[in-house]
Amino acid sequence: MLRVDESETMTLAQDHYAKLGVAPNAAADLIKAAYRKKAAQYHPDKNPSHDAATRFREVQEAYEVLADSARRKAYDENRQRSLIEDPLPVARDIAAKYLQTVIQGSPH
Repeated sequence: MLRVDESETMTLAQDHYAKLGVAPNAAADLIKAAYRKKAAQYHPDKNPSHDAATRFREVQEAYEVLADSARRKAYDENRQRSLIEDPLPVARDIAAKYLQTVIQGSPH
């Protein structure tokens, strides 16, 4: 089983797909093209903005994860578990399981 290390855990603000401006089902060549565009946009030598270096590193990190098929698979699985895709059915399932446990009573 693939495991996402702690540096690859995420919040919505850390969504690698959003950083590159691509859809989660984007092909590898589209991800590469988006990376090149964003890297050129945020490269510290070309962008005088005070946060250019930080944004450039974020784009690099996103590409490193999404360009490697094993890391991308692990990231996608973690992303799904993080309720980003469709949280309502997952939340309902969690609530139902919790209520079932409460109704049945849990040993203390």
